[in-house]
Amino acid sequence: MNTTTTAPLTISPTRVLADLLPKRATRASALTQDVVLVFGFALLTALAAQIEIPLGFTPVPLTGQTFAVLLAGAVLGMRRGALSQLVYWFAGLTGLPFYSGGAGGWESGTGATLGYLVGFMVAAGAIGYLAEKKQDRNFATSLPAMLLGSTIIYAFGATWLAHKINVPLANGDTNAISLGVAPFLIGDLLKALIAAGLTSTVWTAVAKRS
Repeated sequence: MNTTTTAPLTISPTRVLADLLPKRATRASALTQDVVLVFGFALLTALAAQIEIPLGFTPVPLTGQTFAVLLAGAVLGMRRGALSQLVYWFAGLTGLPFYSGGAGGWESGTGATLGYLVGFMVAAGAIGYLAEKKQDRNFATSLPAMLLGSTIIYAFGATWLAHKINVPLANGDTNAISLGVAPFLIGDLLKALIAAGLTSTVWTAVAKRS
């Protein structure tokens, strides 16, 4: 008498949320799925960029982009997450209205906010790396990963902003920190809290199901 058993669902140490999608039978179909995910999160970032509140005292607007970046890293992992933001940047450079306020083109993509755009790629990669190490599986470890991503974006963004508009990074009354970091701290903390809550909640549901 032959018996068969079904192995329980196991979560690999390097799996991220995107890997919970059904596995594709061929390498070509798996690659297609990855391409769709990468372009999908690039589009999500573009849509989030249209949630914009201009601030008159700084060239950097308040947008929803960073929330999409945090999710891209956590859901896609290091390589796909960073690639999604690279695709987002290049799509905007070609003239597509992907940047905040529907802007696009070379001038917009290499202007005062270039540092933030580069920071998006690095942040998504860093969060993705930590997600592959299971840091997004509970809120206590997911939140620091999201905050790290936000810090990376600030570091790149403020450094380039200081260079671009010729102001000190941190000294004096008018500096890149006061223009490109301080106005966004509360909003980005809320985004990090929501992103950490979402990712950890999904993983908790997956664990209970398995």
